[in-house]
Amino acid sequence: MKKITLTSLIAMFAFAGGASAANVIDGNPLYMPKKGHFYSVTDVESHTKMGTPYALGEEFGYGITDRLAVTVDTVLMEDNAFDEFAWDNVGLQVAFRALDMKGWKADAVVAYVAGADEINGGGLYVHTKTPKVNDWFKKDLIGYTWTAGVRGGYTAADWTIAGHAMFDYMNSESFNWNEKGMHDWRLGLDAQYVVTPHLSLLAGVEYTGITNDKYAYANLEGGDVKNAGTWDGEFGVNYNIDTTKFVGLYVNGSMNHQGGANNDEWKWDRGFGFGARFGIDF
Repeated sequence: MKKITLTSLIAMFAFAGGASAANVIDGNPLYMPKKGHFYSVTDVESHTKMGTPYALGEEFGYGITDRLAVTVDTVLMEDNAFDEFAWDNVGLQVAFRALDMKGWKADAVVAYVAGADEINGGGLYVHTKTPKVNDWFKKDLIGYTWTAGVRGGYTAADWTIAGHAMFDYMNSESFNWNEKGMHDWRLGLDAQYVVTPHLSLLAGVEYTGITNDKYAYANLEGGDVKNAGTWDGEFGVNYNIDTTKFVGLYVNGSMNHQGGANNDEWKWDRGFGFGARFGIDF
């Protein structure tokens, strides 16, 4: 499971318009809850080439106004019939709709996440059987990430296209701004096509590029790393139960380039992720 938080982006922060206007939450990539509304998006995901791990992801948000929303999210992981498990991360995100003009939408986004280190793994709580580990908030297993960026796009009668650009800064402490932090840019494009009022097709792709490659992958490659990056893609189908609820199925895959002498080519990750999603606005 590459990034369950990425797979959930397609189900968040949409504006329902045109033929999809009846669906308050239907997978549109520009969805934003209305003032006084809560929403929840729950994911269950696994992977074909990662043993038998499963992940449960939850995003819970609230519309402070029609143009300002706050979201918290978290991920739980398990492996080997719960002999090994982890509380992966917890995050907070605030989105402000700076542009809302007919079909055109644009948001400013800031976020903070505490959890698994992108390079060394880990999480807020980690339990493994071999070797025996039972760690709670162990410093070496937690990274802290600040994010700032924008997303926006256009919603027509039965389709939506949205893009986003995010800058992430991660380090071993929340307010540690030294040169050893990991910096990356994430550029993505998401789309939705409304086949019928009850059926939507979704697709998304995101590129993550590491801007200070040496720190990010030196422990994996043993030296300078150039042009490190990852492509993540997803395709999904949503069934809209009614105006406030949907269920969906999706598959996702990744290819990576860590650079350096040992991995200087783009390579597809083995296997693919798959899962189910349930969303509700209330």
